[in-house]
Amino acid sequence: MQPVYESNGFVERFTLGEGELSFAVKDTLNVAGYRTQAGCPALAETTAAAQHAGVVETLLASGCRLTGKTTLHELAFGVTGINAWGGTPVNPLYPTLIPGGSSSGSAAVVAAGEVDFSLGTDTGGSVRMPAACCGILGLKPGYGVLSREGVLPAESSLDCVGLFARDTHVLRLALNHLSLPVAAPLTDLPEVAFIAAALPEIDTLLMQFLTHAGVQPHRAELPTLADAHRAGIAIISHENWQAFHSLLTSGAVSADVATRIRAGETVSQQTLEEAEQIRQRFTADVDALLAKTPLLALATLPELPPTLAEAADPLSVVNLTRLVRPFNLSGHPALTLPAGELHGRPIALQLVARKGAEGLLVQAAEWLTARRRR
Repeated sequence: MQPVYESNGFVERFTLGEGELSFAVKDTLNVAGYRTQAGCPALAETTAAAQHAGVVETLLASGCRLTGKTTLHELAFGVTGINAWGGTPVNPLYPTLIPGGSSSGSAAVVAAGEVDFSLGTDTGGSVRMPAACCGILGLKPGYGVLSREGVLPAESSLDCVGLFARDTHVLRLALNHLSLPVAAPLTDLPEVAFIAAALPEIDTLLMQFLTHAGVQPHRAELPTLADAHRAGIAIISHENWQAFHSLLTSGAVSADVATRIRAGETVSQQTLEEAEQIRQRFTADVDALLAKTPLLALATLPELPPTLAEAADPLSVVNLTRLVRPFNLSGHPALTLPAGELHGRPIALQLVARKGAEGLLVQAAEWLTARRRR
């Protein structure tokens, strides 16, 4: 049976208990008593989950209220959020644009004000990209910081559970509920290094955003950024082939996603070994920069988010992840926040910090957004 779909991004609505914060979860996270369908008809009749995913259980135990599961790009393997079977959420603030993927519904329900915050997953930018498209905050914690127990796919060397919120106060509270406390608000922002890697007009506006807030970043470079993007694609292709190739025999996986899954079969052992070497080099490069400067800043998306029509071919927009995917490879925490508009489309700033410094990212976002309102 096709799921009941609502244009704001929910696949199913329900209420479990009472709490101070409401949240929704991407339909790759288990919720006891409900199927985890991952936006894929091949999983339409899968067995209902016996227990909650670890992060869901933690939030419920802390008093938060779960209001529903959200749709996504099929099998969380795409960047547009377009899903003919499970439904494509309307981007609430920019309805002609893609909602972004793969955590499209989780971004949309937050941007629409349907919940206080939501959970998504980020394997190659799948929290930060839809957050940027929908004009909200998106946090990818460091790899392994939040439990992936009960999350599809079961095995991944890149995937992280992440969070969406409209404001930094809620993001702070949500992290507290997940036992990731954020220290007191900053009185001053630590030194920032800016990496120019997007279209020049986007980078110019992001520098203006920072300087208007009173930040004087110095310029930095990450020469291995492009290599890390390509290595991340090789690894996710291989790991998604391992996770999902058995579903292809059903004939129920959409053509574009099936094509991407099949491509993972041909990733050679040599390619994987080279990708792991790049992972080590890129991680060392990021660590070296962060040893000198506590925060790195760069565009979240290298180009403006496309319209739904412009993204009709999902394979044509994979390079939109080239500035977010590298930090899945290295495992560093990264956060995106809205930073203005260009030609009526949103632009977003991405902040990266050392491993274990998720709290600093939230503090920095608080500091910047407070000054933007002045």
